[in-house]
Amino acid sequence: MASLLGEEVFETRRQAPAPSKDFCQLLVTRREVVFRWWKISLRNKFRESRPGEIKESWEDFLDDSSLHIQIAIVFGAKVLEHVLNLCRGNYDFLERLPVPLLLYIISFLELEDIARLSQVSRRFEMAVWPKLCGRLLTIQEDMAVLLFLWCGYEDIIDALTRVSSSEHKK
Repeated sequence: MASLLGEEVFETRRQAPAPSKDFCQLLVTRREVVFRWWKISLRNKFRESRPGEIKESWEDFLDDSSLHIQIAIVFGAKVLEHVLNLCRGNYDFLERLPVPLLLYIISFLELEDIARLSQVSRRFEMAVWPKLCGRLLTIQEDMAVLLFLWCGYEDIIDALTRVSSSEHKK
């Protein structure tokens, strides 16, 4: 499983909240957390500002509450919690699996377990679920009834629309 982790474990970029126009980057590697910022301003006193960077090991980052606050302000509490979990060694390998491999693994699950998985994994809900619905609906109609009961009509209608449009293209 460790081979699923690249050198860069997590990265995100964002403009700092108003009134600041600064651009920020958060990078988590296998060994450290890097927070970078670029000052964006039309004011003369900031024209010579250089980009800033804070690099800390995972252990130091876990103890640096001021950096936690900066990250929460710019990127939000969910990103901060995710980075803290990464630094504690809590990786979500399910999020890193390629979609075809994830579909193969899911093919061994019962429908009830698949529905539960879609409730706890946003990636599954957004990336895998539409493909899975399309496959199931083309195989068995009784699955459509079960999917409807577990997921609701919006996902089913969306999947049916995709299936019918792909059949018309053939």
